[in-house]
Amino acid sequence: MRFLYLLPVLFLFNCYESARECKDFKTGAFYSEVTINDVIYKSRFKRSETLQVEVYDGKTDSSQLRWINDCEVIFKTINPKNMAEQKDIHLKILTTTDSSYTYEYSYVGETKKQKGIAYREE
Repeated sequence: MRFLYLLPVLFLFNCYESARECKDFKTGAFYSEVTINDVIYKSRFKRSETLQVEVYDGKTDSSQLRWINDCEVIFKTINPKNMAEQKDIHLKILTTTDSSYTYEYSYVGETKKQKGIAYREE
């Protein structure tokens, strides 16, 4: 009988879904961390609604942005230097906090995805 009292509480916790405030991360200055094969890659970038300029390992890349919705964006490298840079990248924000977001990304049309975290810079 006691279980019946707990059932509504358990139901409420199972239905809880964290809110994503993706609009908060469409513009600004950020740094990002991505782990690939146990190696952490860090970069810094500044983003406007339509442009992102990223610095990684002393190199600067610029991409045009096309927002699909508030949580998904397509990156197109402005001056690609090789075949890999010619491929567009799809990024999806999965979760947000007040100062960071977790995301997954892949080349457009590919199923293998990588995950990372971006943090807002002050």
